[in-house]
Amino acid sequence: MAEESQVAAGGNDGGGGSDGGGGTDHTALRRNLGFRDLVVYGLLFIAPMAPVGVFGTLDAKSHGAVALVYVVATVAMAFTAFSYAQMVRVAPQAGSVFTYARKGLGEGPGFVAGWMAMLDYLLIPAVAYLFAGIAMEALVPEVDRWVWTGIAVVLTTLLNLWGVRAAARVGFAVLAMEIAVLLVFVVSAVVVLVRDGAQRDWWSPLTGDASFSLAAVLGAVSVAVLSYLGFDAIASFAEEVTGGSAKVARALLFCLALAGVLFVAQTWLVALLEPVSSAGLAADPGKQGSAFYDAVDASVGDWLHDLVAVSKAIGAAFAALAGQSAGGRLLFAMGRDRRLPHLLARTDGGVPRVALLVSATVTMVAAVWAARRDDGLDHLVSVVDVGALTAFVLLHASVVGWFAVRRAEGPPDVLKHVVVPALGAAILVAVIVEASVEAQVVGVVWLGVGLVVLAVQGARRTR
Repeated sequence: MAEESQVAAGGNDGGGGSDGGGGTDHTALRRNLGFRDLVVYGLLFIAPMAPVGVFGTLDAKSHGAVALVYVVATVAMAFTAFSYAQMVRVAPQAGSVFTYARKGLGEGPGFVAGWMAMLDYLLIPAVAYLFAGIAMEALVPEVDRWVWTGIAVVLTTLLNLWGVRAAARVGFAVLAMEIAVLLVFVVSAVVVLVRDGAQRDWWSPLTGDASFSLAAVLGAVSVAVLSYLGFDAIASFAEEVTGGSAKVARALLFCLALAGVLFVAQTWLVALLEPVSSAGLAADPGKQGSAFYDAVDASVGDWLHDLVAVSKAIGAAFAALAGQSAGGRLLFAMGRDRRLPHLLARTDGGVPRVALLVSATVTMVAAVWAARRDDGLDHLVSVVDVGALTAFVLLHASVVGWFAVRRAEGPPDVLKHVVVPALGAAILVAVIVEASVEAQVVGVVWLGVGLVVLAVQGARRTR
């Protein structure tokens, strides 16, 4: 593709790949990732057992139809994955939604998309690091959680600085461990269900354990879609992939589909093991957070609880690794376009170490601050999602802008380039409306700061 040739040569619109002339390009990324590496990064960021922490909440909200919630959520997020697949072929460059919105909507919306995504990419890793610190403190209570949190940041940052390929190899081992633990849970749950029977009707994870309510299911979907945040990080590595942008598009869709299958399977099984009804969980919100573990303890035993907890501790740190890596590449792309300080665009041996260190520093400050407060996790979790969801809305708008408005590639396909992105944007707007007031306020404030920065940059460029 012409776009990919331009990227590989370090063209004006992106500049990636290696320096074909024998010199050193200090704003170039090295192409050494394959399809498996992309899937590893995506699944690490999502986490194969992401529903563990929100199972009780979703079960209560959906009246027991928790597996159906994840089926619908997977379909809903497929619209976003499809729009990513469209735009990564148009602009196979680092920067993800920042780059796509520039192409489809222009420089201003592109900056806004990158700015809003930055909120997500810098804070989601902080949440994951804090999860790791909390889990490690439970295992070794003599050491405060903020110390464990800081150690997790340092170790994973060193891996990222080592290089994307090395981090992907270690990440693959961690991901294999997480999936192995998930398989242990699945086998153990099936054995218990065959031996002792189910606590609820076998089809209740699809139909509900009381009365079915479509409104209740859709309300729970607004929470469940947040389990998928992170699969989009795959697009951040478009300049480091061997074999072209089609591989990135396939990895995006495959990662989302695989995560959906894993989420539906584990929530279906744990719902059948859950001794408390969805109405009981709704009446006692204090039990919702530990509902997954409580069901496992009651049916399988404490040993599986501990195994899942250890897996979640390690997996959370490496989810943060993937998020930090994606965040670094977003800063790199915005620095290369001089929307952020150009120093962020410098690479060393094909690794954007300056951008990674800045990303790690911001994440470290946020994670350690939250770890030292009793309510720190609540504050972080409540604000991390709005940035990503807003950026996704602009992604869908970029598809319409590039293909349908600009007609940059000829007559558009109405279904692919108008209907699908419009539905995807509508779903995301509905989720944003359902977000907490605190998250909405933080999102508006962050957007306001970004618009001020954009205005200042515009004034400087017109001088």
